[in-house]
Amino acid sequence: MSPARIPFSDLIGEQTRAEIFATVLTAGPISRTGLAQRLGLAASSVTRMLPPLLEHDYLRETDAAPQGRGRPQRMLQVNPDKHLVVGIKIGPAQVSAVVTDMAARVLARAERPIADCTPRTALTAAAELTTELLAQAPPAAEGPEAADRVLGIGVGVSGHVDSTAGICRYSALLDWQKVDVAGPLSQATGLPVVVNNDVNTLVVAERWFGEGRDVDSFAVVTVGPGIGCGLLLDGTLYAGASGMAGELGHLPLDPNGPMCSCGRRGCLEALAADRAVLRHIQDAGPADCPDIGAAVHLARHGSAGGRAVAAAAFAEAGTALGRGLAGVCNLLNLQKIIIAGEGAAAYDLFGPAMTAALDAHAFSDAARDCAIHVDPAHHDLWARGAACLVIRDAVRAPIS
Repeated sequence: MSPARIPFSDLIGEQTRAEIFATVLTAGPISRTGLAQRLGLAASSVTRMLPPLLEHDYLRETDAAPQGRGRPQRMLQVNPDKHLVVGIKIGPAQVSAVVTDMAARVLARAERPIADCTPRTALTAAAELTTELLAQAPPAAEGPEAADRVLGIGVGVSGHVDSTAGICRYSALLDWQKVDVAGPLSQATGLPVVVNNDVNTLVVAERWFGEGRDVDSFAVVTVGPGIGCGLLLDGTLYAGASGMAGELGHLPLDPNGPMCSCGRRGCLEALAADRAVLRHIQDAGPADCPDIGAAVHLARHGSAGGRAVAAAAFAEAGTALGRGLAGVCNLLNLQKIIIAGEGAAAYDLFGPAMTAALDAHAFSDAARDCAIHVDPAHHDLWARGAACLVIRDAVRAPIS
């Protein structure tokens, strides 16, 4: 007979058990010995903490073929099918959502254009997508239905987010002020909701499952309609005194520059985001570029004159971005910067100018100390990152 079901939050219990689960989740398959070494624990402590996780099928232990002579080694890994997680990204023109397993692997996805990005419209779309995706989620081989396996909903929104209260305090991109995100969405779906700045969700995803696994201090910088930044410093997600850290897009670079969405002049976002590229092309000539996709096409495939204008627009944006990144490197001496977001697909157009400006403005070895990695833009990036919020909170991982 299988053991009685108990809530995951009750099972995870002690902090040590939470750290064990989080380590197996992100580093598994891993042996008990390897787990103890990673966490600096005695092997007996690991052995004492494992039984509830194994008995309730959150962790599984399997034989791995030995390397050379010897007996097969027992390896621990997470049962990814134990729970489902919903991740949602709210943008100015659409809401995207995914359902993932406990390893943040996407099982179902959907997106919905929205006529406006008022809180009511966006949160209604988010609730409807949640219902739609859970109906599509594959059933577990055995156990409860999809709705009973859901740990919760993670939501990423741009701007200043109070994650403790579940409130977006201010988003210039969405034109939101003091919007309760968690309350209405939880009421509509009956599920717990975790909310954070959208770029911070990517930091958690990169730290656990991506390019941030091998470093303790890195930034995720997103390029697209806005310029975002999330920071992991010494292994901890850094949010600042009130959750507003990482507003790289509103770093003031040119007091006489173009107006930014925040109402001030010359912010990095006004110089390097999509609108800056389109403005440069429009000001330079008659080329018709209604959106950033058209600008990318013009820069790669347009006539000689149009191609030169578009290439210069992307280079100008890259130069501004590189100056901003130099400020981040000079201030924090990071090990890695991950360029992500929708605009990362155009890295070949802005990257060379960005790198040149970073090298020119970085102090001493700050640029050489910091590796630049481009995370190719893909459809589920933001929503998958939001799903990681729920996994992080459920596991009570030390990334806080």
